[in-house]
Order: sequence, then C-alpha cells, then structure tokens
Amino acid sequence: MRRLLVLVAAVPLGLTSVGCASATVPAVGRPVAGTTCETFPADSWWHADVSRLPVHPRSRQWLSHMSTGVDLHPDFGPSYGDGPDYGIPVTVVGPGHAKVPVRFDYASESDRVRYPLGRDTRIEGGRGSAGDKHAIVVDKGTCRLYETWNTRVSHGRWVAGSGAVWSLRSNALRPDGWTSADAAGLPILPGLLRWNEVRARDVDHAIRFTTDVTSRHHLWPARHDAGSRSSLAYPPMGARFRLRAGFPTTGFSAYAVAVIEAMKRYGLVLADNGSPWYFQGEQDARWPDRLVEELKRIPASAFVAVDTSSLKVSDDSGQVSVRASTVGP
Repeated sequence: MRRLLVLVAAVPLGLTSVGCASATVPAVGRPVAGTTCETFPADSWWHADVSRLPVHPRSRQWLSHMSTGVDLHPDFGPSYGDGPDYGIPVTVVGPGHAKVPVRFDYASESDRVRYPLGRDTRIEGGRGSAGDKHAIVVDKGTCRLYETWNTRVSHGRWVAGSGAVWSLRSNALRPDGWTSADAAGLPILPGLLRWNEVRARDVDHAIRFTTDVTSRHHLWPARHDAGSRSSLAYPPMGARFRLRAGFPTTGFSAYAVAVIEAMKRYGLVLADNGSPWYFQGEQDARWPDRLVEELKRIPASAFVAVDTSSLKVSDDSGQVSVRASTVGP
C-alpha cells in the first residue's frame, strides 16, 4: 500500500505543535525496480512540490549564463549506433552480496566502507568508457544506496574517484563541503527519470540535470560545488528550476506529459557540470524512441529558478518543513 502522510512544520523541542502550519504530503511514487525501496522519505526535498514557490531573485542572472536558447536533451534512451542504449544504469543486489574495499582518488570526502561491487555491477558507459563511469547500487534488503564515480578495476582491485553511501529511508545529508559521486554532493539515483515511473505516469521527484558553467557556491541541500566562476550570478549546485505552468502539452504523448507535469511540479535540480540542459535517466532498453524525441521539444527558455529556502528544516537534513506553502507569480 502506498503511503499518505501528513507532515507538520518543524517545531522546537518542548513546544506544542498546535497551530503550526501543516501540509499534506502525497504518496511517494514507484520504488526502485526489483525492490520495495522508495527513493528517500516522502518529506524529502527531492519530492517537494515547488510549483507555487517564489521565483529565485537570481533566476534571470543564472539563466543568462545557461544557454537558454537550446532545447532540453534527454541524456538517456536510444543512442542510434553510438554504443548501447545509454543512461545511468542501476544495479540491485541482495543483502548477502559480497562487499569489497574501494580505493578513492578523493578519499577524504568519500565514505570509506565496503561496497557491494562485483562482476554484476553495471557501470555507466561500460567499464572501458572514457566518461563518468558512475556505478549505482541498491541493496534491496537494507535499502542502502551505494554510488561511485569514475569506477574501474585496476590490478584486480576496485578504484573510484569518489564514493558515497545513503540510507534510502533517511533525509540525512553528507557533511557540508563533501562531494559524492556527483559534483553537488547529492545522491544521483533520486534525480534519475526511470522508465517504470514514466510508464505508470507517476513521476514524483525533481530530475537531475547539468550545465556547463557554474558558480563556486552551492545551495541547500547540495553539499559541494565544482564551478569555474566565483560570481553569484552563475548558477550554483543545488539550484532548482521549474517549467512554467502554462507550457502547453497539446501534441505530446501521455508519457511525455507525465514528464512535463513533473518538471512543472518538482522541477529540475542542477547536480553536475556538463552539457547545458542535459537531464538524466536510468539506462533502460525500454525507453521509447518517440518519447525521447518528444522530450527534445521542451525549450530551456520555459524554465525559471525557484527559491526553495523556505522548505528547509535543518542545514544537515533534506527534510522539508512544508511543501510549496508560498504562492508565487
């Protein structure tokens, strides 16, 4: 049974919650395929409805540095001869899967525990890729998420650029200043568009995307940045962008409409440096060609940045206090 929770705004210890603002939190969407694990709690920032939040004061500045003359590019699906269907693969393992030590290039900001990596681990682009080589592994028994970047095997041992571990049942964030397998220090999995949720027309989270020039700053709940500009006029990691409410869906398929509506309600989150307005999805051979082509018709110019600061309960938690409580323009 899917959950329906009522979330009450955070209250200092010792005080009654009577009279505090509250908001109904919709049920969380589809679990990770092959598991009963949802991608973080229902009150996570990833699931926050931002459709009524105010436009961020720096929205126009950020967008001026983000190539808004282009259309969005779905960074997943059929690749037309350039290797296998692309996207970021997800590997699901059981609690008995062997765990191995991993040597990290950025060890001081990585979770140095054993990771459930092995011959069954799927790596983005394949093990011989020259790309990011992300590995995303979900332990379906414990609902723990393991993510690594630049993942490879060297002389029989696992090596990665960085690695991070989360409980999918917790809103806890990484230490501020720490990277993850992503430049923003956030998990990758909850921001991936997944075929099982699109097919069910049940997308209930922000979607991860990239742009090429970013600030050396980050916004909650992001924990890290890797930008090339010190100016606050450039977009920071963790910035959230929403598709304008009036963007028309006429002529789009039901699957494409599900994605468009998610972009209006939950938006996009800037999570890494890369090609402008590329948004990521899970590697899955079932992505329809037509859907991928339709999603290329969404213009970047139809987005604005939103101010999510009012949702924050704690600097060190991704929990939101209320959902979209402020009516924006």
